[in-house]
Amino acid sequence: MVWSRLRRGRATPRLPLPGVCGHRRHTLRTERLLLYTPETTQDLVAAMAAASDPEAQRWLGWDEGVVGEQVREAMLQLHPGDPDSRLASPVARRLLAGAFEPRPDQGEMLVAVRVDDGRYAGAVGVDAGTSQIGGWLAPHARGHGLGAELFGAAALLGHAHLGLRTVRAGHEPMNMASARALTKAGFVADDGPPRHTLPNGREIEARRLRHTATGPVSRCRGAGPAVPGAHSQGSPAEGH
Repeated sequence: MVWSRLRRGRATPRLPLPGVCGHRRHTLRTERLLLYTPETTQDLVAAMAAASDPEAQRWLGWDEGVVGEQVREAMLQLHPGDPDSRLASPVARRLLAGAFEPRPDQGEMLVAVRVDDGRYAGAVGVDAGTSQIGGWLAPHARGHGLGAELFGAAALLGHAHLGLRTVRAGHEPMNMASARALTKAGFVADDGPPRHTLPNGREIEARRLRHTATGPVSRCRGAGPAVPGAHSQGSPAEGH
């Protein structure tokens, strides 16, 4: 990852520039989002903070990884790679500066940053073994059409970086934000189990969708070993 230290103007934040994909590390760019594999613990915690508010947890139903309100608000004010944007506590700064290394058993996760103001905007992920995607946006990034870019980036990650012909997603019928975003990103109706159980035990009705590449698929240098016959009937992607 190459980090920009240049500013186009006083109000322009320092942003990470897309670099060449390396082992288990990817960088993508949409019109309004920069997405990359977390580089630091700060990136990871900020991604979790983006989904820790009550509205997001209604759809995600996590049983771990949720951060408290004060931490959430502090993390979502930070800008990645910007030394002027740090927490006041020296201990917190030291802990968050640690390098992040994806575990072998983890799917590919990308943290999303808004290009306009440099703030953390959410995250998206693809499980190469199941071809399932999932994603979310921070409260300040919702309602601006960024969900379609987020899920479109997940499809691109699957097709052009992980060699997946089809990626799949899902949403709860009442989650209209996810439904609109996935449809706008080119996902169409798919077969699959009509029910799904969230991590907190809540059983929901699930709408299943898929996105199939229209041209050749490819694997980049950052992709791990290929997973033969990858397919999915996995968990829904819940975004905002």
